[in-house]
Amino acid sequence: MSVHAIKAESLSRRFGPRWVLARVSLEVERGERFLIVGGNGSGKTTLLRILATALPKSLGEFSLFGMDPELNRWDVRQKVALLSHQPALYEDLSAVENLRIVTRLVGQSLDLVELLGRVGLEDRPDPVCFYSAGMRKRLAFARLLAQKPELALIDEPYGQLDPEGFDLVDGLMDELAQGGATVVMASHLVERAATRCDRALLLEAGQPRYLGPAVDVPKAWRVLHRGDS
Repeated sequence: MSVHAIKAESLSRRFGPRWVLARVSLEVERGERFLIVGGNGSGKTTLLRILATALPKSLGEFSLFGMDPELNRWDVRQKVALLSHQPALYEDLSAVENLRIVTRLVGQSLDLVELLGRVGLEDRPDPVCFYSAGMRKRLAFARLLAQKPELALIDEPYGQLDPEGFDLVDGLMDELAQGGATVVMASHLVERAATRCDRALLLEAGQPRYLGPAVDVPKAWRVLHRGDS
C-alpha cells in the first residue's frame, strides 16, 4: 500500500481569536506536484509552515510519509525543506559559504560552484547583503536543491523574479520532481502555477473552496472572485 507524502485531516490554526486556517483536509501523493492558491491572507503560508513543522497546528491531524511529525520530528525534518517567500540567508557570508553550511548540516557532498551555476550565481563571491531580491531567491533555490528533500514546500516561487527568473524556477521545480521529490508550492500567480502542477487547493479566508485538477483551478478562482472590483 502506497504511503502518502502528505495526509491531513481538518487542519486548523488560530492566532488569538481569529482562525487563519479552518478544516483543511488533503492528500498529496509521493512525486506529485501540488499547488495551493489564494489571495493575501488566505492561509497559504500558514498551511505550508504547519506542514514544514515550523508552526504548530491548533486543531486537526496530519502525517508526512506516514509519520506523525510531533513524534518523529527529526526524521520528518530530514525529508522536508521549506523555501519561504522571505528566505533566511546569512547576510555576511557569500553564496558558497551559505550553501556550505547547509550541506554540512544535511550531510551532503556537492560541487557548490556547479550548483550556483545552475541558478546563475557562479560569478558572485561577494556577501549576500549586496544581492538583489531576485538573486536572494535564486540562492534560496540553490539551498533547496542542496538539501535534496523528499518533500519541497515552496512559498511564492516566482516572487522577486523577472520573466527569465520565472523560467529558471520552472526548470528547477522540474528538476526536483524528476529527482523524485514531492513538490508543493503556494502562489498567487494562478494561471502560470496551474500549468506546472497536477492538482490544486484553493483557499479563501483560510477555508478550502476547491480541491481537484490544477488545470481547473483558474476557473474556480475566477468564479470565486467574479464580484471583486
